[in-house]
Amino acid sequence: MASNVAIIGDGEAVLAFRAAGVDTYTASDAQSAKETLRKCAKKYKVILVSDVFCKELDEWLKRFLQDAYPVIVPVPTGEGSNGYAEEKMKEQMERALGVDILFGREDR
Repeated sequence: MASNVAIIGDGEAVLAFRAAGVDTYTASDAQSAKETLRKCAKKYKVILVSDVFCKELDEWLKRFLQDAYPVIVPVPTGEGSNGYAEEKMKEQMERALGVDILFGREDR
């Protein structure tokens, strides 16, 4: 059975996901991550991407919000979190619900 989930990240950080059945792709920088993501967007429904790359590609990634698939999920990887994944999750929850359920503050 083919996986509907992929991860794009730097080197060894993605290897743990392979054990969980996630297709893995490595990228050395944001530009190579962008090219890989462009190819993966045609094949996968959920694509996890290192938040280091996502932060650099923020404006370009907004195009994926227009369609149901693929869902792009920023995740902390080898370098640790830079806060981007948490910030984007918070924004999307507020957009969907009108309330910040993660931090307990209402949108005003």
